[in-house]
Amino acid sequence: MSAILVHIDFRSPQFHEELDEFIELVASSGLQSRGTVTGSRVVPDARFFIGSGKVEQIREQVEACQADIVIFNHELSPAQERNLERHLQCRVLDRIGLILDIFAQRAHSYEGKLQVELAQLQHLSTRLVRGWSHLERQKGGIGLRGPGETQLETDRRLIGHRIKSINGRLEKVKRQRAQGRRLRKNTDTPVISLVGYTNAGKSTLFTGLTGVKVYAANKLFATLDTTLRKVDIAPGRQAILGDTVGFIRHIPHDLIESFHATLKEIKEADLLLHVIDANDDQRHVHMQEVNRVIEEIGAAHVPQIQVFNKIDLHEQLSARQEQGADRDTRVWLSAKMGTGMEGLKQLIAGQLWADCDMHRLHLPASAGKLRASLYRHGTVCEESLHDAGGWLMKVALEPALFRKLCRHHDLKAALLSQV
Repeated sequence: MSAILVHIDFRSPQFHEELDEFIELVASSGLQSRGTVTGSRVVPDARFFIGSGKVEQIREQVEACQADIVIFNHELSPAQERNLERHLQCRVLDRIGLILDIFAQRAHSYEGKLQVELAQLQHLSTRLVRGWSHLERQKGGIGLRGPGETQLETDRRLIGHRIKSINGRLEKVKRQRAQGRRLRKNTDTPVISLVGYTNAGKSTLFTGLTGVKVYAANKLFATLDTTLRKVDIAPGRQAILGDTVGFIRHIPHDLIESFHATLKEIKEADLLLHVIDANDDQRHVHMQEVNRVIEEIGAAHVPQIQVFNKIDLHEQLSARQEQGADRDTRVWLSAKMGTGMEGLKQLIAGQLWADCDMHRLHLPASAGKLRASLYRHGTVCEESLHDAGGWLMKVALEPALFRKLCRHHDLKAALLSQV
């Protein structure tokens, strides 16, 4: 399909959007741009969002290019969409509708498809008042509607039923996710979530850390479905790494609501890796947007490491680390080339196991269950066989875990010495 793009420069930050990002969104959706109409206004017009002269200019471009759709880089009200479609005689889509369409293309898992469909229906439910004649007629329909019910009312009622059905299915998925989180907590394995602006390189970093190949592409919202995998951070130290959906400026509220179960993985994480494109001129604005969404979902309390990615694209950038407190901890790396990955792992280990004490244990052969428990908790750094039998082990134990092992396995003080 061919499209005419419309971008208006507003002086108010409330309506400000980026033209380059808009062009990337359109390209990611698979649409072919046949032209871009730009302009400037102080505030949006209540009827058309833009002036009547600009509407006429867009109409002429639509006719000249035989475009199928007009896409605005802004959020339009239902009335504005309806008025524009009536005058332009073609479909009109706003920024939110475009993002929802991209999400619909990218969702592959059962949960992802439900989340996207829910967001689409919630968005559509406010936009059923259109100029199409079939929405204004009253038709008879056995088992579909009561006497005199219009097609518009039927559509609204059916959408309401579908939204209720999807919410019920997502509740089941939500309970399954909650059960998975409880199981992970029982094993005391820390959880790390990748967050960041879309196309910052989260999936590439996920592959570099875990060795698990996931789809990654130089496009916005290349992946939507959350993936969880174990990753070796240090000898005897493992964590669970989760790749989450990318954020974007003015992300639709319906999407945040629909992806609430997925985004809760971020809230329940022990550490966030905030992936940032080091070559992005707008990186500071994008960082603020990501942190705003993190705060909105209630995850502002989770410690964060800022990962400046794609240093291979800038010859003046090199791999380095800055150890700080919470959001001041930073690392520069290239997930694609593997440069700086070990430095990131050191920072992660410092964040997750900073309170560990190193101990040497002499476990007898009868302490097999305790040995298995130490490995399960990922605390074993070194191990060798003892001449008198049993094992000599060097382990890193948090105070709370040490007390738990002493209680559950009747660990004698004589078997333990602190390094």
